[in-house]
Amino acid sequence: MKRLMRSVLLYLAAGLGANTAAAQDLSSYLAGEMRGLVIHDAPVAASSLPFLRVDESEGSLADYAGQIVVLNFWATWCAPCREEMPSLQNLQTALGGEDFTVVTLATGRNPPQAIRRFFEEIGVTDLQQYRDINQQIAREMGVFGLPITVILNRDGQEIARLRGDAHWDSPEALALVRAVIDQPEG
Repeated sequence: MKRLMRSVLLYLAAGLGANTAAAQDLSSYLAGEMRGLVIHDAPVAASSLPFLRVDESEGSLADYAGQIVVLNFWATWCAPCREEMPSLQNLQTALGGEDFTVVTLATGRNPPQAIRRFFEEIGVTDLQQYRDINQQIAREMGVFGLPITVILNRDGQEIARLRGDAHWDSPEALALVRAVIDQPEG
């Protein structure tokens, strides 16, 4: 029994060390557009609450299990969000697929027609138009101020957060997201 417990403890310690090492590996990408990104020491649970899709059906972040997700909280009235959104579309175009996706989540007072108009005005056609019901996901995830972008690992846990806007199609952002995608699982 002692041998089993020791093995379990060693396994857990190795796993925790690997998570810390992975986070430290990403620190070399914190330059240029990504210099303000905060990489967490350990993954943080993301919300399991629902959001609304364009057709008014409910979805959740769990729908993206197995993928790396760049989750952007934004609003139609947010000027920096307007500037940032096209770069998120470019990130999706460059890296989107089975392993990675960009999820944009309008939080606050954002009626569907205002979201649709916002996307049309800035020429965004490849991102989903999701709405955070009563800001519940933003509140649960401690989103204060907009835009806020979080990176979720394949288990749906937050591993990093950026407050404020960024050019997500910059060489620094693309390199960082590729590094997260290429990290070994677990």
